[in-house]
Amino acid sequence: MGVIRNIKKAVIKRLKLIYKHYRYKIYFPRLYRQCCKDNPVHENKILFLEMRFDKLSNSMEYMYHVMEESGKYELATAHLHFNFSRGREFTENVKHMIEELATSRCVILDEASIVLSCLPLRKETMAINLWHGCGAFKKFGRSTAELKFGASAATLNKYPNYGNLDVVTVSSPEVIWAYEEAMNLPKGIVQATGISRTDLFYDEEFVNSRREKLYEVMPEARGKKVILYAPTFRGHVATATSPDEIDFYRFAKELGDEYVLVCKHHPFVKFPPEIPEELSSFARDLTQELTIEDLLCSADICISDYSSLIFEYSLFEKPMIFYAYDYEDYCDWRGFYYDYFELTPGPVVKSQDELLDTIHHIDERFDKQRVVDFKNKFMGSCDGHATERIISMIK
Repeated sequence: MGVIRNIKKAVIKRLKLIYKHYRYKIYFPRLYRQCCKDNPVHENKILFLEMRFDKLSNSMEYMYHVMEESGKYELATAHLHFNFSRGREFTENVKHMIEELATSRCVILDEASIVLSCLPLRKETMAINLWHGCGAFKKFGRSTAELKFGASAATLNKYPNYGNLDVVTVSSPEVIWAYEEAMNLPKGIVQATGISRTDLFYDEEFVNSRREKLYEVMPEARGKKVILYAPTFRGHVATATSPDEIDFYRFAKELGDEYVLVCKHHPFVKFPPEIPEELSSFARDLTQELTIEDLLCSADICISDYSSLIFEYSLFEKPMIFYAYDYEDYCDWRGFYYDYFELTPGPVVKSQDELLDTIHHIDERFDKQRVVDFKNKFMGSCDGHATERIISMIK
């Protein structure tokens, strides 16, 4: 039975590879050529390509609204639900995207796209990747080839994820090299324009209103300091999990008089750890209720691990704590572009005891100059005008 099972698995694997080759090397490119034939590009048409979710990600949403308000553009959206849909549904999503793309002057996305990369994109169409993370923290793309997290180099060569790109926007000149490595791009494509969505953090009215928005969903936060716990996901995208390394009862007992704890999990995570209902006056999971921008603006302290949101949070020059209880495993799984302990602009802790002790003594352990230096190095191009710079590049 074992031999038959292994043969069956091998056959299924081979059939999947054949189907993948057909879709990306033959069917989708052919469909794109057909859609381009006799259909000219619309001079002001911009397609926003959302790879995974039902709504545009925060990385593209701000730019979409700016373009919409200008009244100068014909805007379209396409949602592929990549990794979250299969077979016919995914194919239909791609077909819709290709139909819109064929007549678009520019396509804007914010992450890897094997679909866009496989198409013989017409020369009149510009592709801009707004990349969803600031700075350069955990490795991705070609930088993870042959690591546990990444694909093989052979697979990445055959099915590239960053083809057809004309511009990739990053948060500072410091990190250009990392994106060129990860995306296997020549010099000149990755540009330190700043990240579009960070323009919101320079809107004083927006920032000041976020705390009130938090109070609307969590009135208990009024009069308390706010701790944001925002870890990155673990595992692969389709089966992503979130850390479950917080004893909420203990944290409530030790911190409840002075703080509230709000959690924001990565959007890939479908089943985050549950917070006991009886602790809702102290700790809440606000992943669905508030955006990460809402919470970054509201937080007095940010606890994370390996998430790139630390770069955005540095704009506020407030304390950060890095809860890296599984650092060795994560480093082996995915790796980092910089030495983790040299990069992080705040205390690194590996246990709940250390984490609580650091929170209790945060005033004396917070090195503001270290955060400012970190911000200047990794967020130097984010000045509130990134969106207008990026839009001016569409030609």
